Amino acid sequence: MISGNGRKVVRQAGQRDPEATQGALLAAAVAEFAEKGFAGARVDEIAARAGVNKQLVYHHFGNKDDLYQAALETVYAQIREHERALHLGDLEPLPAMERLVGFSFDYLHRHPEFVALLADENLHGARHVQRSSRLKEMHSPLVTLMRDTLDKGAREGVFRSDLDPIDIYISIAALSYFYFSNGRTLSAIFGRKLGSPRNIAARRKHVIAFALGALRV
Repeated sequence: MISGNGRKVVRQAGQRDPEATQGALLAAAVAEFAEKGFAGARVDEIAARAGVNKQLVYHHFGNKDDLYQAALETVYAQIREHERALHLGDLEPLPAMERLVGFSFDYLHRHPEFVALLADENLHGARHVQRSSRLKEMHSPLVTLMRDTLDKGAREGVFRSDLDPIDIYISIAALSYFYFSNGRTLSAIFGRKLGSPRNIAARRKHVIAFALGALRV
């Protein structure tokens, strides 16, 4: 619906299609929180970004805290969905872990909003993650899959037998996350343009070799 001044009137549309409204609000919230953090983001700006009435934010999500938690759950759900699409269980242990490490690096490279939201949530003591049962449940299938892959690799003599899937997950994430979360300071300190395509490709190769080297017998 278009008003007399040419601006879209979205409250009625939001009421007719609540799922689309929620999706628009979540996309806007992810972008706003990633750019400004929880403290700097404003509900008015999120509503404006989504093209909806501010009251619809409160109608669908309650308050700013709940919206921030929903934004976190959204970005985590997206990466978990992409991980499932890797079909690691269909691969032999070594190629499976190689694919997972490469994917983890590529995902953080392509999704700076994910890196930014995680950094901001850590600044706030992970209080939204702690209260979200959904976020904790999301990690269980991945940990189980990694455990099965590592155990199979150990039985076949490919991987060490003392590998803990949670430790490995944290190490894989750290190898890539730090590069992108601290890329600007590291570039300034070492005088390298770490964000250049050449350096990113070199880092990806290094991360995969380093991680697989730690797993092998």
